Amino acid sequence: MALYLAAAGVGKIGLIDYDRVDISNLQRQILHTTDDIGRLKVDSAFEKLSDLNLHVSLKIYKGKLSSDNAMDILSGYDVIADGSDNFPARYLANDACILLNKPLVYASVNRFEAQITVFRKNYGPCYRCLFPRPPEPDQVQSCAEAGILGVLPGFAGVLQATEVIKIITGLGRVLYGRMLLYDALEMKIDEIEISKNEECLVCGDNPGIKELIDYEAFCGISSVTTGEDLTEEKSSAKKQITPTELMALLQKKEEIILLDVRQSADRKLGYFENSLHIPLEEILSRKDEIGVNKNIVVFCNVGESSEAVLDLLKSSGYNNVRNLAGGIEAWLKDVGRYNLKFI
Repeated sequence: MALYLAAAGVGKIGLIDYDRVDISNLQRQILHTTDDIGRLKVDSAFEKLSDLNLHVSLKIYKGKLSSDNAMDILSGYDVIADGSDNFPARYLANDACILLNKPLVYASVNRFEAQITVFRKNYGPCYRCLFPRPPEPDQVQSCAEAGILGVLPGFAGVLQATEVIKIITGLGRVLYGRMLLYDALEMKIDEIEISKNEECLVCGDNPGIKELIDYEAFCGISSVTTGEDLTEEKSSAKKQITPTELMALLQKKEEIILLDVRQSADRKLGYFENSLHIPLEEILSRKDEIGVNKNIVVFCNVGESSEAVLDLLKSSGYNNVRNLAGGIEAWLKDVGRYNLKFI
C-alpha cells in the first residue's frame, strides 16, 4: 500500500511500526529485502519510499500505536489505513477514527482470503458494528500458525491504496457500507452490504465509548512487559479473587455485586443467584447500573473476558473491582454448585 501511495504522489505519508524485519516477512512484505533483516521496519520503509519518490513527505513513528498517542498521531492525517495484524490495534484504530471523524481504510487477510472496506462515522458501519466483541485469544491463529499466501497482502494493499486515492481525490464510489471478499483459491471477488449497528458502543445513537480505552485488556491479551513494568504486573494479583475466597464472602453475607459479562448462551454453564447480567460489549454503555462505589466481582466462564471488563471499569473510576480467577469453570471445580443456578 505504501509503495503505491508514494508512487501516486500522496503529499504526506506517516508510517507507524515497532517491529524489526525478519526473514519470515520477506515472502509478503515487499518493502524489505534480505539486507534489511534486523532493521526497524519503519527505517527500511523510509529508505525505499524516499528512493521511489523524493517529493513525498514521509514521517515515521518508531513504536506502538496506543491509547496514549493515537489521537495525537492520527489527528495529523486526512485518511487512516489499517495494515495491522492484531485485534487490539484494529479496535484502537477504529475507535480513534470515529472519535476524530477520519475515514479508516481497512483490510485483513488470512490464508487465501482477504476482506476490504472503508469505515467512517455517519457514512456506514464501523469495525465495532461488525465485530462488537473480539474473539477469545486462543480462537484465532496467527499468520505463522495458519500460513498466508504471500501475494495476498499485496492484493489487499493495492485495493486499500485505491480507496485512499479515491477519498483524497473525490473520485468514484468509496467502499462505505460495502465489503469486498476475495477468495484467491477460487479467484473470486464477492461484495456484501454491511449495516450500521444503531446500538454500537462507539458510533451508535448512544455511544458508551467516548475516549480511548485499554484495548489489549479489552481483547483479553496481556501486554508485553519490560523490567520497568514488573511492579505493576506483580500488583495484578490484587485484582483477582479465588472461588474459595468469594464463597467465604458470600457465606458472610458481604454486600457484593456479582457481574456476569457473558453472552446469554454462555450462561448455560451456570450463573450466580442475584447476579447482574451485562454482556461485555454493553459494559461501557450500561456501567451506571453497577454503582461506582460498590464492591464488584466480575465473572465469565474462564476468567478472561471478565478480566478485560475489570480493566475497562477501573479505567472508568470503578476501584473496588475484582475478577473471579478461572471463572465459573474454576468455581464448579473448587466449590461445586453452591449458589449457582442453571438455565
